[in-house]
Amino acid sequence: MERLEKESPQVKISDEKKQEIADIDSKYRAKIAERELFLKGKIEEAHAEGDLSSAAQIEDELAREIRSLEARCEEQKEAAREADSG
Repeated sequence: MERLEKESPQVKISDEKKQEIADIDSKYRAKIAERELFLKGKIEEAHAEGDLSSAAQIEDELAREIRSLEARCEEQKEAAREADSG
């Protein structure tokens, strides 16, 4: 345990920063849910019209957008953590 503490010491995060990080996470979860709802509706429309190629493209777009939003979320949370420790 002591070796772990030396290699990766615990960083204390203030309650204010914890709330800021939670707010960032909540904001991006909402953005992801919004895009999922919108694009899944488009995917269903494409399937209903028998346009499987278009549906696949929209599914790929959704996956890319989710990855992008998750990456931005993590970047903002990390910036908030660093601002607290710096």
